[in-house]
Amino acid sequence: PDMDLVSTSHIERLNGTTRLHMRRLSRLTYAFSKKIENFEAAVALHFAYYNLVRTHGNLKMTPAMAAGVERSFWTVGDLVEAAS
Repeated sequence: PDMDLVSTSHIERLNGTTRLHMRRLSRLTYAFSKKIENFEAAVALHFAYYNLVRTHGNLKMTPAMAAGVERSFWTVGDLVEAAS
């Protein structure tokens, strides 16, 4: 990576957003996963929603669209259909 462009603020913002949206990762809470499979599923669902469904303000599109992975917005229904 270009060391002039390296910044931890983007990573810290993503960590904060993830903790805000996933109560299991919040500190001092009783919301935890008893099984690792449930935790992995919750994390996968969060990042799928974050990257494929949620429109980001500065981008005016999803991160997947900005990266060229997807051409259109997904709905929550599309996400559920893809998971089953």
